[in-house]
Amino acid sequence: MTRASFSKLPDRQAEPILEDLEGWTKLDGAPSMKTWIEYTSEDGGIISGWWEATPGTYHAIYAAWEFVHLIEGRIVITPEGGSPNEVGPGDAFVVEADFNGTWEIKEKVLKHFVIKLK
Repeated sequence: MTRASFSKLPDRQAEPILEDLEGWTKLDGAPSMKTWIEYTSEDGGIISGWWEATPGTYHAIYAAWEFVHLIEGRIVITPEGGSPNEVGPGDAFVVEADFNGTWEIKEKVLKHFVIKLK
C-alpha cells in the first residue's frame, strides 16, 4: 500500500530535539536550535521535519545528504575554502553529505528538511 505523510505549518506534531545536532559547533554568538523529526521511512533511510535556529554562527559537518526549503529567516552558508551563499525565505537547496563549513544565521530560521541517511 502506498502511503503519504503530511507536515503542515505550524502544526508540528513531534517533540522537539533541543540540543545542538551532532556535527554542529557554535562559533559566534549564542545560537540555539530545535529539530522536529516528523517522518521516518520504514527502512530508516529517510527522515523529514522542521528545524528552527536563532542568530549566530555554527560550524557544520554533514554526514548525510539534505534537501532544504527555507520558510523564514536568512542564512549565509560558506563551504570550507568556498564562497558564501546567502539564502532566504522561499529558497530551496541541497547540502551534500560531505559538506564542511559555516552557517551564519542572520535572522531566526525555520526550514523544512528531508535527509537521506542511507
